[in-house]
Amino acid sequence: MKLLLLALASLLLVACDSSESTNVVENKQDELIVSPVETVTAQPESLPHDSLTYKTVDWVDLIPKDDLEALLNPPSYVTDVVDGSLEDQITQQLQNSAAISSDDPYQQALISTKVKAEMHDQSIRVPGFIVPLEFNEQQHVTQFFLVPFFGACIHVPPPPPNQIIFVTYADGLKLSSIYDPFWISGVLTTSIIENEMATSAYSMQMHSFEEYTGE
Repeated sequence: MKLLLLALASLLLVACDSSESTNVVENKQDELIVSPVETVTAQPESLPHDSLTYKTVDWVDLIPKDDLEALLNPPSYVTDVVDGSLEDQITQQLQNSAAISSDDPYQQALISTKVKAEMHDQSIRVPGFIVPLEFNEQQHVTQFFLVPFFGACIHVPPPPPNQIIFVTYADGLKLSSIYDPFWISGVLTTSIIENEMATSAYSMQMHSFEEYTGE
């Protein structure tokens, strides 16, 4: 499994305002706003952790069909950039932002909080990079955003909310480097989490983790 499917990650970066990029938060919890998705009625997984079977998923499995089609088929103002550098692409995006209609499917997909309802309450295993949000006294990470590519929300703007998972882990994860990807396993739910760094449309109670290896 690849952390980046096709050129999805680059497409996500192109249209995001780079001014929103920020550093990893300090050893304190940012204010979080939790907004459950209205269509969700199921209760969280209640089975013991060791009895669960985790389905391995890729990040595109979390994107609704309409959003995915928009992201994989960007409009001409994205694809017609002469110089292929990221800086030129971002500049072109910002120059065209005033003329872009608010109902542009591509632009809407870049900030979409739409989720796949069938993913709620699913026991999954997904690869990604950790963006720490909160630490315990041992400096182990207890809350973090899981993102599909390195640097999201830190060095570059965040991906769409439906490509970010807010993860909680009471035991805490000892993170040696934010450069290292992990396999994260747990029960996924659909709820909107907002803080100064980013907004996520999915949440997870993490049960276990392991260093990422390609499969």
